[in-house]
Amino acid sequence: MISFRPKALNDKDATVVLLAAGQTHPRFKNGLEKGEIYPVLDGSKVFLFVGLGKTDKLSLTDLRVQVRKACLCTYLQKAKTVEIVPHSKEDAAIIAIIEGVAIGTYAWDKYKSRDKNDKTIKDKQITIAVEAKKIFTDAVVICQGVSLTRDLVNDNADTITSDYLEKVVRGLIKGAKNTSLEILNRKELKAKGLNLHLAVNQASNKEPKLVIVRYNGAKKNEAYTAIIGKGMTFDTGGLNLKPSGGIETMKIDMSGAAAVCGVLKNVLALGIKKNLLFVLGIAENSIGSAAYKPGDVITGYAGKSVEIGNTDAEGRLVLADAFAYIVKNYKPAKMIDLATLTGACVVALGFDYTGLFSNCDEFAGQLLEAANKTDDRAWGLPVYSELKEYIKSPIADLKNTSSIKGGGASTAAEFLHQFTEGTTWAHLDIAGSSYTEGAGRMYYGYGATGAGVRLLTHYLLNN
Repeated sequence: MISFRPKALNDKDATVVLLAAGQTHPRFKNGLEKGEIYPVLDGSKVFLFVGLGKTDKLSLTDLRVQVRKACLCTYLQKAKTVEIVPHSKEDAAIIAIIEGVAIGTYAWDKYKSRDKNDKTIKDKQITIAVEAKKIFTDAVVICQGVSLTRDLVNDNADTITSDYLEKVVRGLIKGAKNTSLEILNRKELKAKGLNLHLAVNQASNKEPKLVIVRYNGAKKNEAYTAIIGKGMTFDTGGLNLKPSGGIETMKIDMSGAAAVCGVLKNVLALGIKKNLLFVLGIAENSIGSAAYKPGDVITGYAGKSVEIGNTDAEGRLVLADAFAYIVKNYKPAKMIDLATLTGACVVALGFDYTGLFSNCDEFAGQLLEAANKTDDRAWGLPVYSELKEYIKSPIADLKNTSSIKGGGASTAAEFLHQFTEGTTWAHLDIAGSSYTEGAGRMYYGYGATGAGVRLLTHYLLNN
């Protein structure tokens, strides 16, 4: 739990963490280097000095990283109460500290056994020595949405099924009078002709779903913005089976749908005054005798036929039907989708940036500004008219793979673009940014990062 108070805690048992940037102290002749942690015992009181380096070289990302490092250090393992004394009272610095604590100390350990001798206190009371402001309490709320997303992505694929995600959504909107819910299960998907979505799921024993939450936070005549998430609860690749080394983490292929849940949680908690649609396109791309096949031609909800060039290019099929259904039945002014869509985006940008594609430069600019403000990073990549030539099929209207090598993130985005019907649209490819393996990166530990949640929440609050 994170709280705020301008005066120091009068708690002899609290451990005080002092963030020091470009500062000297009588105990340290030359100050503290960045990353250096120095404990001082004053009677029974523990003070922990944390070096942030030179002020002029301290970025907000660095600040998040150093706060995480301090919070996870051995000196704080048994502390119940921690007071953080910031080096700066600027709003951006305090938000970075909040995120260093809330996002940096997140750990997925649901299935780990705990040593009976382990005295580590996981749930600490963290107080930041600043006066409370709405912007700070909002930052704490937003981090809770990030944590929900990370929990959903990190859990087992046979736990986070379509039924489970529906239950999560129903729980989030329970009691909210300004929301309504539409759910299309297999029967409804078939009756309405969302055949691309159904094809991806047809080898699975799990129910496919299109979950749509309508949130009315503004005037009735204000147009909707739709936030659409790819929800592949597990992706084997289908008959174009993924190899070892590529299949083990494919429970994360629902990161887009999980991010939509995180943003929904934040919107409800913050009471954002916009009309919004939250859409989860959920399926499981399994293998078996019923699986859809390379070479199949399938006509989706938009009436466009698609040749299946590769069954592992499945997310764009589910999203295509979701786009078409939302455009026709809800007529949003804008659409934003989040999807772990392409390995090509990881090749282009690595793991620290989300790929951003849009048919509107102004819209893309607003999203990039939100990305820069929140450190939920994104980088603009191109969609352009010539790309359509690369996804043409000789036997169908479109093909779900490209006829050229290279530019796979852009051709995948262009495939989605074909189903926007002129709606202002942005695509966030979170294939690299949604997950981290090994010891972690920046201020993220192992597992899901919650990519897109802070970005979109900030965008909705400020545009």
